[in-house]
Amino acid sequence: MKKLTPYVALIFALTTVVSMPQEANAGSQPRKVLSGWIPYYSMKTALPAAIANADLVREVMPFWYTLKFNGAKKLPVVTDLYSPANPSVPISVPLTAMRNAGFSIIPTITDGTTELVLAKLLANPTSRTQVVSAITNLVMTNNYDGIDLDFEGFAFVDKNTTWNSTKPNWVEFIKELSGVLKSKNKLLSVSTPYLYNPAEAQKGYFVYAWAEIAPYIDRLRIMTYDFSVSKPGPLGPLAWTEKTIKYAVSVMPASKVYVGIPGYGRDWVTKVEGTCPAEVAKVVKVGAKAATFVLRDASALAQGYGVVPIYDEVFGEVNFTYNKVYSGLTAAGLATTCTATRTAWYQDARSFTSRIGFVSKYRLGGVAQWTFGMEDMAGSQAIRDAALAIAPDQVVSSIALNTANAELMAPVEFGTIIELKAMFQLPDKLPISNLLVRIESKSANETEWREIATSTTGIDGAIQVPLLLSKSTSIRARSDGTWERLESISQEMPVLITRRISVNAPVAALKSQNFEITGVLSPHQGGVPVQLLQQRASKWIPVGTPVVTDANGAFIFSTVSAQKGFGKYKIKVAQDLLWDEADSEVFTVVIR
Repeated sequence: MKKLTPYVALIFALTTVVSMPQEANAGSQPRKVLSGWIPYYSMKTALPAAIANADLVREVMPFWYTLKFNGAKKLPVVTDLYSPANPSVPISVPLTAMRNAGFSIIPTITDGTTELVLAKLLANPTSRTQVVSAITNLVMTNNYDGIDLDFEGFAFVDKNTTWNSTKPNWVEFIKELSGVLKSKNKLLSVSTPYLYNPAEAQKGYFVYAWAEIAPYIDRLRIMTYDFSVSKPGPLGPLAWTEKTIKYAVSVMPASKVYVGIPGYGRDWVTKVEGTCPAEVAKVVKVGAKAATFVLRDASALAQGYGVVPIYDEVFGEVNFTYNKVYSGLTAAGLATTCTATRTAWYQDARSFTSRIGFVSKYRLGGVAQWTFGMEDMAGSQAIRDAALAIAPDQVVSSIALNTANAELMAPVEFGTIIELKAMFQLPDKLPISNLLVRIESKSANETEWREIATSTTGIDGAIQVPLLLSKSTSIRARSDGTWERLESISQEMPVLITRRISVNAPVAALKSQNFEITGVLSPHQGGVPVQLLQQRASKWIPVGTPVVTDANGAFIFSTVSAQKGFGKYKIKVAQDLLWDEADSEVFTVVIR
């Protein structure tokens, strides 16, 4: 076996161990509030961080793709960013790790075109459909669970004077893409900057038209960070974050909404004394672009400069100010030194707790972290503690059929109604009443469960449903997940359905004279060989040759008995590709 790279080895190691604490602590399972991005350029940290918190994560967004326009072919194309960045680790490796961790995989695709290119593609019905096809092909080829659109070019590349014309085309695109994805049982997620009520003075990035796209999307991930970019300040202050959440939940179900949390901080220069060395002069000046740092480095940065971070209760973020000295040479080659006063802002464990507070207050889908792997241990623990505090109740479900021992249940004849009983309780045995239960089946040649009946539990937490099954199948009972309760899926129960053989035979017949035995095979099927058997000396002996059923499943045997007495008979149908063998009930003909 070839030696594994550290990246691959770590994935395999984490995938092996993460399921154990989940099983051990099944009674205190946290709410799955966490989703987040896994960038192609930081797989070594992002993916292991997601897997290590698998019990908090329902879905992940691999940040692996971008949409381009191929000028030569005049077509939009999806470009893979993962493979060039990770040539030694096939894409199948992280995908397998994610699926083994139980994640839904909803990769993000960004707008990699230049100014107004995507807007123009969406404005034309033909090219809009081409974009839909390119995205759908990506999802289906890789069997992803959906797609996440991060088309920020409208907001930050195109001029805001174009938003009014882009908005309706964006809505039509979302509607068309949603229709195609839903027909294939795939999810549509959209990640956008903040948006306020368009009727108010402050509108935000209204080009993304939340109210109009709400019926067609399954997830809205709000980028509630980057409030302060050019000047020092909080990345996503609480009041600002809550205002955009309020608008989102006013136009769509709160369960679709995810609030963004940044895994990074920003560090601005606010004052410079002296002349800075040439190599840093352009970046160490007031008004220069802020430096960024990952959250796991925030404490070390503050400690290294001997300052104590301050938590701002109003903004729900941390900041500190420090002085940094830069020494080197001027452009003229002279020794020089400058001192820069710098201010950093970031979100810590308390910040994460407050954001999950919004999840609880508004019953949101959860939080979306940019990105996995940036947080420190305290931040991860804060998310876990908050998720446990709002953990939904577990639901324990079981099913049984109308026999004392369902596992030893005899085959059921076609056309027989069976009674399915299901019980839904809390872990302490308290029954759950008025709970919608879905009865689902899956046959051997099917890959997905399909709903065949529904019922609602009574005060005893039970349902009893009559079922008429047309073929052998497995059945189960399922209740949907809600804010209060986890989804519950019962054990699977196999049910073997055999053909029914209805027989019409004479009560008596004369010795050595022909008599007829007729019957019908159900389900009706022509061309099926059936055999008449007679019991002789405790053995079942074939009588004559098989006959075949007609188009209505009917058959006729003409036979004779040379001995007087009580003749015991039955009809047998052999096993074939669809059905097991089956026997009719034993019947008696008196031979006189």
